[in-house]
Amino acid sequence: MASMSRKHKLLLGLIALVLGLYIIVLLLGRMAHNAHLHDVAEQSAVPNVAIILPHKADSKVSLTLPGTIDAWYQAPIYAQVSGYVKMWYKDYGAVVHQGDVLAEINAPALDAQYAQALADLDAQKAKYNLASVTANRWRAMGHSQAVSGQSVSVATADEQAAYAKMEAAQRNVDHFAALEKFKQIVAPFDGVVTARSINVGDYVNSGGGQLNATGGASELFTVADTHRLRLFISVPEIFSYMLTDGLTAEVHVPQYPDRIFTAKFLTASLGYDPNTRTAVSEFTLDNADHALWPGTFASVSLKANNNASHLLKIPTGSLVFQEKGMQVATVDQKNTVHFKNIRVGKMADSSTEVQAGITADDRIINNPPADLLEGDPVHIVTPARGYNQSGWEESGDDD
Repeated sequence: MASMSRKHKLLLGLIALVLGLYIIVLLLGRMAHNAHLHDVAEQSAVPNVAIILPHKADSKVSLTLPGTIDAWYQAPIYAQVSGYVKMWYKDYGAVVHQGDVLAEINAPALDAQYAQALADLDAQKAKYNLASVTANRWRAMGHSQAVSGQSVSVATADEQAAYAKMEAAQRNVDHFAALEKFKQIVAPFDGVVTARSINVGDYVNSGGGQLNATGGASELFTVADTHRLRLFISVPEIFSYMLTDGLTAEVHVPQYPDRIFTAKFLTASLGYDPNTRTAVSEFTLDNADHALWPGTFASVSLKANNNASHLLKIPTGSLVFQEKGMQVATVDQKNTVHFKNIRVGKMADSSTEVQAGITADDRIINNPPADLLEGDPVHIVTPARGYNQSGWEESGDDD
């Protein structure tokens, strides 16, 4: 029995020892895990950032803008007389020369008015001839004192009035004669017909302007001179200094993806649109082969000397917008964050010129976290290959 009791006690002691060791191992593991979590938390509390150094601005500045190509001359042509279209002779794309007949209009009402004006002129000529003969007779009798001077003056005045009426009738005839010529619609200059809006039998109204079809004038043809073209672009205010004599632009159009056209600066509006802060600028394009058509969309690339090449530039993603104004987040030698106020110049999608507030030696955080505060510590790292999209070389400690 004593031997059995000792064995039982020894077994209980071993069990207690194993249980104690297990508890100690659990406690040590938990302590190690807590210590690891503490270290991770401390490391996570310090954000990882990538830094860049400001670069000197480029000596050349490039700018790509949308543009619209228009004809050198383009004229919408309207009817000057009312009537029905007798025939049209030029269709879309027809090459025409100045004076070529595009269409003819039947205007019977105008013809009748012209005939009446001619008849009125004949009547006024007859009245003038009679008044002239009568006045000559009265003047002859006046020389012999056979009639009073008053009677001679009246006859002379009647002659002058008849002459004035005859001249008025002649001007009326000239007016309708001019309108008769407008029954033929002619090309105002050498070019191409880019629009035809009439058919045989259509009724057209005299006048001009884009009015409705219930009584207003409608455009009959559009003729465009495309041997040269005008290119219009809207240049932002901050880049308007580029618009000087001698400036050329590379022009790309969708229909010719592998062809580059050259445009020459002609003039600018010398005023900005208050809604867009841009200036309308006009360039010229030679179009001897008529490859380009009016109304074409163009992508226009401009290059010029940079008038701010003495400034520094930074990635646009490094800018911080605060209530105090534009800032950047810099890192000192102790890896502590300090915000600096800056004054920016030209801004682009990838880079921004800085006029004041930083130096070339400032270490600037690229894409700073939104919760970063003044005096926060940071851990400088180098982004993995392929994650640097700014175009700046970023340096730091690999982590």
